[in-house]
Amino acid sequence: MKWQGKSKRKETGGKLRLARKKRRYELGREQILPVIGEKRHKKVRTRGGNARVRVLAANVANVTDPETNTTKKVEIKDVLENPANPHYVRRDIITKGAVIETELGKARVTSRPGQDGCINAVLIKEDA
Repeated sequence: MKWQGKSKRKETGGKLRLARKKRRYELGREQILPVIGEKRHKKVRTRGGNARVRVLAANVANVTDPETNTTKKVEIKDVLENPANPHYVRRDIITKGAVIETELGKARVTSRPGQDGCINAVLIKEDA
C-alpha cells in the first residue's frame, strides 16, 4: 500500500513533527498497468463502499469514429505509441493517450483503463 499523506520532511530537508498518525483515507494503491490479452478485470472497494473496476487485460476497445459519430467494439491488435512511457509500447501496456492499432485503424485511448474499467478510443484521421 502507498501512503499519500504529508511528507515527514520539510522542503528544506528538516524534520516535520506531524500532529497525527496516518489515516486510512490517505492510503493509495499501486498502479495497475493494463495489457493486451484475454479480458481480465479487478473490482476494488473505494471510499464509501463504492466499487471501481480496473482493467488488468483486455483485447477489445470501444472505438468512436469522429466523422460518422458511431462507436464500435473492435479488437486491439497492437500498441503503437505511448507518451506516458516509451517502454510501455514494448510491453503492450495501454494507458490514456496511447495509440493502438485496431481493425478500423489507429486510435487514441481517451479513457483511463486502470481506473475506468473499459478502454475507449477515438479514431485518428490518417493524413494522405
